[in-house]
Amino acid sequence: MKREEMEKWRQKFLVILAGFRLLDDDFMTAAFQDSLECVDLVLQIILDRPDVKATKAITQHTLKNLHGRSVRLDIHAWTDEQEFNVEIQRGGKGAAERRARYNSSLMDANTLLSGDDYESLPESYVIFITETDVLGMGQPIYVVERMIRDSSITFQDGSHIIYVNSSMADETTPLGRLMHDFRCTRAEDMYYDVLAERVRFLKETEEGAGIMCEAMENLAKDIAQEAKAQGMAQGMAQGMAQGMAQGKTDIVLEMLRGKMPLETIAHMSKFSLERVKELGKMHSLL
Repeated sequence: MKREEMEKWRQKFLVILAGFRLLDDDFMTAAFQDSLECVDLVLQIILDRPDVKATKAITQHTLKNLHGRSVRLDIHAWTDEQEFNVEIQRGGKGAAERRARYNSSLMDANTLLSGDDYESLPESYVIFITETDVLGMGQPIYVVERMIRDSSITFQDGSHIIYVNSSMADETTPLGRLMHDFRCTRAEDMYYDVLAERVRFLKETEEGAGIMCEAMENLAKDIAQEAKAQGMAQGMAQGMAQGMAQGKTDIVLEMLRGKMPLETIAHMSKFSLERVKELGKMHSLL
């Protein structure tokens, strides 16, 4: 590729990168990778427990199910006595109630070794941060726990599921300010310094932009390799085609959020101007 073409694609990538938010899972993954401070902040605010300190955190961590479907966790973190999964979901389908149940079950299945006592299972938390109000009850946060019917007693199995509705960002509360930051595209507009510093690094430095580009490429390769390893050649081909189409749409949406001229977006994406306008209206960006 010629130097001029490389520079042109680099500039396009920087435009797209500028529109990313922590609510976009690829960007969030890069921001939280190797940053226990970011993980701690999110857990402390969502759980309203300033004492929570993760001892370990892995982004895009695959949990295997030898007899069924494996899952890839956006953030998988641990303290000495607790286990956490934090998921970013912009669409409602990815945050379905049974998805939460399945993630929780695989976390448990991958924790106990043969012969371990059930009491050694840690407290587990599956947390979905969603772009819209997935559960539809107008609450900023939903805490889901099993209860004993006809009583107010919690069933003490140590399993917790939490939905955070980022569309309700009441900036007078710590949770609302956190969700505001998750929806920001600019570090200077964010409340929490630890998040702003990571966003500024990834967006405003050459090293950070390089990490973002490499992270996205590696993620795509990992997903393709996993699909191939599971013998899903046909499904992989179809899924990658769908993923590419969805990825192109996501890029157009990021350009719209960045207020780029519609004609420029259409030219860069190879979408028709009418399609760009349609996407903008569908997502309330025009």
